[in-house]
Amino acid sequence: METPKRKILFLGETFRADAITWINGLKEFGDFEIITWELKTPNNTFVHRMLRVFEFCLAYFSIKKIVKQEKPDMVIAERTTSYGFLAAISGVKPIAIAQQGRTDLWPENAITLPLKRIIQNYAFKKATLIHAWGPLMTVSMQEVHVDMKKVLILPKGIDLEAFENHNTANPKKINAIVTRSLQPEYCHDCIIEAFALLKKRGFDFSLTIVGDGKQLPFLKMLTKELAIDKQVCFTGRIPNSELPKMLQQANFYISMPITEGVSASLFEAMACQCYPIVSNIPGNQSWINQRENGQLITINDAEMLSNELLWAFENESYRMEAIQKNRLFVEKNANYSINMKQIAMQYHQLINLFKSN
Repeated sequence: METPKRKILFLGETFRADAITWINGLKEFGDFEIITWELKTPNNTFVHRMLRVFEFCLAYFSIKKIVKQEKPDMVIAERTTSYGFLAAISGVKPIAIAQQGRTDLWPENAITLPLKRIIQNYAFKKATLIHAWGPLMTVSMQEVHVDMKKVLILPKGIDLEAFENHNTANPKKINAIVTRSLQPEYCHDCIIEAFALLKKRGFDFSLTIVGDGKQLPFLKMLTKELAIDKQVCFTGRIPNSELPKMLQQANFYISMPITEGVSASLFEAMACQCYPIVSNIPGNQSWINQRENGQLITINDAEMLSNELLWAFENESYRMEAIQKNRLFVEKNANYSINMKQIAMQYHQLINLFKSN
């Protein structure tokens, strides 16, 4: 008789690329059956946020109903301050939760921060396994005395067969790409202003901005005001399957977030030989060293970004050496097929342990 597949209940936003990678990796390398649940209310207006809080408060009953019907062998969740807490009260064991950001306590000036801290500490306490997708995330965990024996420090990685080592960009022209959500915290306006400065200095470029978000109308208007709208392409949201080709047609990857955990977008760009120029924050400092394998830019400093981009463009031999180093780094540290096999194996071991007790 064929052994039934182990079932995992995933709590999180299934449309996100990180979640898709996690889910698909568990199916492919762990042969798991994945059941998903997520909040349905959007988070884009004050009224929606209030309705979302109400939905969150009732989520316990929805999840309990799924648990009763599906009888999952394990529950996993992204974000320690939301879905991670729901996993902790689901009644399912074992529990794996993932800290998505440097702390997950964001925004740092939010009135709800004390409540989020209580929720996070409860999730940490109840979790069987805690994912830190990079070493930076462990700093905040240690500060609140998380049992570090429960923490697995390992990125999910990226699919190196899809994001292959094949760049076709013209190295004699600046062909830059941005692949972050069009939200204020990613500072796309600073990037656009930096490219406007490049145009004033007489340098040709193309800038591709991938993704969608509430700042799209503002950013399109800004490119017109700065007279670079003919050189900037807004693609909108695209299927993830189209992203590798777009990265391979660019020679610079730009990302200017004000906060960062572990960026799969950065790994994807490094794999496709895009030279990375990113904001100088701890999440990026974990992977990029200034003028060794990329460049680090002060937050919201368009002039510095423009100058550093120009420096990298004019130092082509350095840039070529850096992108080769980056590809090797990703192959060694962020290989999806290796890392997800390890994660799936740990899940099977945890399930077997709880089944035997």
